[in-house]
Amino acid sequence: MIKGVIFDFDGLILDTETYQYEMFKEIFNTHSVELPFERWVKGIGTKSNFSLFDYLTEHSLTKFNLDEIKEKFRKDFIEGLKNVDCRDGIRDYLEEASNLGLSIGLASSSNFEWVSMHLKNLELFDYFSCIKTSDDVEKVKPSPELYINTAKCLGLDPKECIVFEDSANGAIAAKSAEMKCVIVPNSITNNMNFCAVDLRLKSMSDISLNELIKGL
Repeated sequence: MIKGVIFDFDGLILDTETYQYEMFKEIFNTHSVELPFERWVKGIGTKSNFSLFDYLTEHSLTKFNLDEIKEKFRKDFIEGLKNVDCRDGIRDYLEEASNLGLSIGLASSSNFEWVSMHLKNLELFDYFSCIKTSDDVEKVKPSPELYINTAKCLGLDPKECIVFEDSANGAIAAKSAEMKCVIVPNSITNNMNFCAVDLRLKSMSDISLNELIKGL
């Protein structure tokens, strides 16, 4: 019996990934460098040692102040996301989960400061009774540690939880934790090769949470 739902954050609740990609694409175009999309996308949903800024520095034929570019990117990224709403169906799912009496958790490979800032801006923070981030674990996704810890925090067995994810690394983490996993890719993660998941949706607005649970 499903007793809890656990959501990823970046790309799933708030599509930071598509917005970030568009910003990087503009920077790379300015310096006449091809953005290495396939290399970068492998790091979505986890912590990656690959840096687009380092790649830009190595391949650009023009000189620039990297610190200035990084700081401008950071400020523009945060400010720009304030004007981006959560993905379709998210608010409905959170409200429905609450009405159904389900425990609601969040598990993110980002840090708590980042996640909480945007959840509060979206006025979604109070829906979650447990939020686990990179601050709480030794290994982020695709390790199952974040999801196992979130289930424990909710007082649930992992098999009583449904995870909503958008990335391949997140899906691996959820299934490794022995949870049901529903994939809702965004435009950046849509062509990823996912492990065997329980359901794939184009949008959470396509089906109600209650119907989804009954179907699983």
